[in-house]
Amino acid sequence: SVMETTREDIFDRIMGLPGLRILKPWYSKHKEVLLYLFFGGLAVFLNLGLFVFFTKNLGWGDLFANVVDWIICVLFQFITNKTWVFAAETDSTKGLVAQLTGFFGGRLLTLLLEELILGIFIVGLHWNRIAVKLAAQIFVIVANYVISKFFVFKKKS
Repeated sequence: SVMETTREDIFDRIMGLPGLRILKPWYSKHKEVLLYLFFGGLAVFLNLGLFVFFTKNLGWGDLFANVVDWIICVLFQFITNKTWVFAAETDSTKGLVAQLTGFFGGRLLTLLLEELILGIFIVGLHWNRIAVKLAAQIFVIVANYVISKFFVFKKKS
């Protein structure tokens, strides 16, 4: 409902700036998805950047680099999803641990999917690593949104 939260965040304030005010009703209606896509986009760039850095600059293997990359990106995503996307407040350490556990658990499932895709198409078929990594990210982002929205940060009714 409209009364769920009235607390303005940085993104609400940005949308209140002259020139952007005209978009505020549309933004407000689609805020969750827009912020998820915004932070998801940042996570994709972080993910790809780290992957290239680890494989090209440090010489790490593709699958190992992907796991380290994943851990860093999941922490980034948890913080941004909890704080801005789903505004999922917790009132106890137990609640926070439950969210963190559910979030990492869901991300672990999508990591396994991504590792399978990378293993088949990069390691097995020798396809272009960046193209495969980018395509895998699309599947991962959609699956992660569903898991986060409906399982990890679901609104209490």
